Amino acid sequence: MRKLTYFIAATLDGFIADKDGNFDFFPVGEDVLAHLVAEYPETLPAHVAPHVGVAPDAEFRHFDTVVMGRATYDPALQVGITSPYSHLRTYVVTGSITESPDPGVTLVAGDPVAKVRELKAEPTGKGIWLAGGARLAGSLMGEIDELVIKTYPILIGTGIPMLSGEFEVTAFTRTGGTVLAGGTSVATYSRT
Repeated sequence: MRKLTYFIAATLDGFIADKDGNFDFFPVGEDVLAHLVAEYPETLPAHVAPHVGVAPDAEFRHFDTVVMGRATYDPALQVGITSPYSHLRTYVVTGSITESPDPGVTLVAGDPVAKVRELKAEPTGKGIWLAGGARLAGSLMGEIDELVIKTYPILIGTGIPMLSGEFEVTAFTRTGGTVLAGGTSVATYSRT
């Protein structure tokens, strides 16, 4: 069975964006980019990857599918990019977009849990990357098998939390991690 991994950037106080959804304040330095290129190149947008050293024939070790909410998809749409992760099968959970702007993007208007369970049950393939956002992660909390959290050494005080949903204690065990030169930590957790 394929696993769902919530791979996300967060502040020390647990926010993934400011209250307006902006995330350009994250200090993404050369150390972070080098780590992503080496370990998670598939999480770099297709239009960025070649400019930071990801070869066109790079092998993606972790994910072949990405699931995201409408708010996570919007920044790309606003600049005319209709398939920001064209190298991955892309699913956007939305009730407001009725027709996909790109043949490589599948819209999910119904239950995201049912869609993720369907994807996880596929007999072959790599992992499924849950790219965000908070509401979608909250609705999928019962399906998240792994967390990969890039924690930047900053506080913002308020914003969009890493996960938004009903109160539910869900235990995870730390399975790995590293601290990059600029102070950003990348930690991996598996559902206990």
